Amino acid sequence: MNVAIVGTGYVGLVTGACFAEMGVNVICVDIDKNKIEMLNSGVMPIYEPGIKEIVDKNVKEGRLTFTDNLEGIISNVSIIFSAVGTPPDEDGSADLRYVLDVARTVGKNMTDYVLLVTKSTVPVGTASKVKGVIIEELDKRGVSIDFDVASNPEFLKEGAAIKDFMSPDRVVVGVESIKAAQLMERLYKPFVLNGFPIIFMDIPSAEMTKYAANAMLATRISFMNEIARLCEATGANVEMVRKGIGSDKRIGMSFLYSGAGYGGSCFPKDVKALARSGEELGVRMQIIEAVENVNNEQKEIVFTKIKDAFDGDLKGRVIAVWGLSFKPDTDDMREAPSLVVISKLLDAGAIVKVYDPVAMDEAKRRISDKVLYSKNIYEAAKGADAIALLTEWKQFRLPSWSKLSGLMRERVVVDGRNIYDQKELESEGFRYFSIGKK
Repeated sequence: MNVAIVGTGYVGLVTGACFAEMGVNVICVDIDKNKIEMLNSGVMPIYEPGIKEIVDKNVKEGRLTFTDNLEGIISNVSIIFSAVGTPPDEDGSADLRYVLDVARTVGKNMTDYVLLVTKSTVPVGTASKVKGVIIEELDKRGVSIDFDVASNPEFLKEGAAIKDFMSPDRVVVGVESIKAAQLMERLYKPFVLNGFPIIFMDIPSAEMTKYAANAMLATRISFMNEIARLCEATGANVEMVRKGIGSDKRIGMSFLYSGAGYGGSCFPKDVKALARSGEELGVRMQIIEAVENVNNEQKEIVFTKIKDAFDGDLKGRVIAVWGLSFKPDTDDMREAPSLVVISKLLDAGAIVKVYDPVAMDEAKRRISDKVLYSKNIYEAAKGADAIALLTEWKQFRLPSWSKLSGLMRERVVVDGRNIYDQKELESEGFRYFSIGKK
């Protein structure tokens, strides 16, 4: 089976590499010639554990290739996955220009049946627009060629994407025809041999499933962050509360951790887009709007705690920021709490020193020379008045507090992910602030 993946970003590259690993012949396409040159040279445009190894292996074995020429390969594949970006517009709605550009190119160049599958996260009704664009282009050419559209949303966690794709808990597929369903079932059969289901449904339901899943997870995070604020005000401990409600099998422990707020490429964008879709259809998504508002406020919590620790005056204070990516095992800083915290620290007159195991290059692209870049956590903490932990990388879990005590000017730690032990830090002379605990 020959498959094309359009878009070599996070979703597209993981999808293409994993399909190739299962024996599918995959052509990954991107309009960014520089990115294609990087991939052909063995340089990965994203950080994801395991991605380089699986890409290198399948390129060597001839199952995975890269090109910037979508027009030239359409007649050679039976399935085309559209995994291009859908960035939020200024009003929060998803920008579909790249999705529709792919459909337009397919309509202009297809010569035989093809199944165009939307892998990107898109609003309900997008497949209908994609279908309309292809029909429009075929009509312009004066030809009638059979085709199908489908929706196959991804449910990958950054940092564990390879494992999630190779061993999915479910594969959601929205189709309109038996032929499309059979093609998708054949393609995914190797991935579901362990009993994980392929869930077939209509296309609008598949499109909605992705938004609903992300919105639910984001809701749990914002809910716990609000509970954490109330815990601090009442003297309760949010970690104890999490264990108490998470042991209820109807609720479970997942996504009940309080912290500095969620970020990344999915939750913020999808929550905004879902709220915008409801607004356009006259269905106000009040819970979803509240989820976004709580998250925006939560991203300022760490800054507020640092400011309060120094009686509101941060001018000239040196703050070490540990962790820049929105979560561990990725260099993704999209909507990361670190961007909000650093911006507010700089506005308050603080000097900011930063360290992250993999996101330093991305930080330099986004923040430039506004902060001081360090080689490790100890260099970042040298001469600092406070440490702000924003990403719970494993490398940050067991620092030498006695060493840090001797390096720092003042000993304040604001733990934005609740990974440290308060008694241990206080025994070393630190003032410790966490989320949701007094």
